[in-house]
Amino acid sequence: MLTTSDFDFELPPELIASHPLPQRDASRMLVVDGKNTHDKHIRDFLDYLRPGDVVVFNNSRVIPARFMADGKYEITLHTETRDGCWWGLCKKFTKLQLGRILTLDDGTEIEIVAKNQDSGIKINFLCEDVFAVLERVGKMPLPPYMKREEQLEDRERYQTVYSAPLGSMAAPTAGLHFTPELLDEIRARGAKIVNITLHVGAGTWMPVKTEDLSEHKMHSEWGRITESQAEIINNAKRVIAVGTTSMRLLESSAKYNRNPSKYRRVAPFNRNTRIFITPGYNFRAVDVLLTNFHLPKSTLFMLVSAFAGLPEMQAAYKHAVDEKYRFFSYGDCCLLFNKEGKQKHTQVKHDSK
Repeated sequence: MLTTSDFDFELPPELIASHPLPQRDASRMLVVDGKNTHDKHIRDFLDYLRPGDVVVFNNSRVIPARFMADGKYEITLHTETRDGCWWGLCKKFTKLQLGRILTLDDGTEIEIVAKNQDSGIKINFLCEDVFAVLERVGKMPLPPYMKREEQLEDRERYQTVYSAPLGSMAAPTAGLHFTPELLDEIRARGAKIVNITLHVGAGTWMPVKTEDLSEHKMHSEWGRITESQAEIINNAKRVIAVGTTSMRLLESSAKYNRNPSKYRRVAPFNRNTRIFITPGYNFRAVDVLLTNFHLPKSTLFMLVSAFAGLPEMQAAYKHAVDEKYRFFSYGDCCLLFNKEGKQKHTQVKHDSK
């Protein structure tokens, strides 16, 4: 039986990317196809496309979710609730009593309405437009491993160029490599693009703290796939997920598909998901995954190991370390193929236009 320790690996701290590259499409891409690895660049992604492919992106937009309250409590929002409140992480939350009113830098007041060890504090914003307040007082919620404060460039670079609906407290980082020109070239290669929505929560970069995987409590995230999007995805020759957030939403939809005769891969979806993908999982929706390099002992490294094979990913990550790939949110990426797939995934050279 696999335990959390099986997903640990050594990572030199200097390989953690704390800043983005000057250009989005300058990142390297490690292609992992079974036991074979190939050192490529993100623009080579185009050469692995085939007519009839559907490339699925997560278009959720990151909110400036980190702010100060009463000048001493740093709060990072992570999940909106049905009653319009938000859950947020706060290091000193045990000192905050229920019903307490805190004041933000612009004078907006918030009320503490609930708290627990798993989610932190639940906040009611005493205002009409929470997002407008966050634009005034909030900072981009950079992951803690960057070990720095938000800088001006993060407002633009910690968003994908196609981001739309506000709601994430962490970026769907595999999409950060794409430019409008790359998106146009995907379509020019005969592939379709579908933008689904999964609002990413704080758990996306948190390590698993229990040794027994069955004891890990997965974070909840809200996602949506429309009927028209499901139709396009179900008619795909191959489904290529850009990012583990897209993967989780697609596989959640497939998992809860109650009408497989109508929906070949995925069904329309509009709900929360706590899907936790580990080795042994039967992938129903995704054939190819483009993703960044993930943290040791994280649910995301477990996911990619389930998809491409644990020994294969351990070897691939060792290669990435040896070749000094850049890791995590602002880092490089890798292109993975379902280990259960029967097709060879050769690079296809297209005539440039």
